[in-house]
Amino acid sequence: MPKISKKAQELPSSPIRKLVTYADQAKSRGVEILHLNIGQPDIEAPSEAMEIVRHHDFKLLPYGSSQGALSYRQKLCTYYEHHDINIHPNDIIVTTGASEALSFTLNVICDAGDEIIIPEPFYANYNGFAMSAGLNVVPVSSSIEEGFALPPISEIEKKITGKTKAIVICNPGNPTGYVYSKEELYKLRDLVLKHDLFLFYYLHT
Repeated sequence: MPKISKKAQELPSSPIRKLVTYADQAKSRGVEILHLNIGQPDIEAPSEAMEIVRHHDFKLLPYGSSQGALSYRQKLCTYYEHHDINIHPNDIIVTTGASEALSFTLNVICDAGDEIIIPEPFYANYNGFAMSAGLNVVPVSSSIEEGFALPPISEIEKKITGKTKAIVICNPGNPTGYVYSKEELYKLRDLVLKHDLFLFYYLHT
């Protein structure tokens, strides 16, 4: 029988999804479960959007642009203009989520054997995304005593090697919830400019 690839066999499974089995077992025993393991939305969809879905008169639902709908990207540019950020719709690629965006980006900017630096604790699935792209995650530990603030820039800089390609940051931190300050983000900006690295900045909502 054909076997799946060695890479697929070695990819770590999501620790978050592992909890689902235990939760389902507990539910079957009548235990009330409060899911803190996954960000499942509990906010109702806008009524305007639901009305469009219910009463649409589309004759055809074709594939959309690979970059995302132009009208949507234009609206995003307008939003950024209000924050003094000037970008063009062609600078934006719309994805179905941050995980897809990260996977695309890692494969576009990195080669096998490259390294990415991530403050830890970090979102557990970063390991899987990196391994899938053939990359190595280099963690820099933050401390609970400091509220999981950004580790000292000097400690991050020590981790930079000739194989380092990017620094990944999620704000607020996932899973810590720590909100990075402007000062911390400016320090990261200066560091990546100094070493000619990419900075992945994810706004966690």
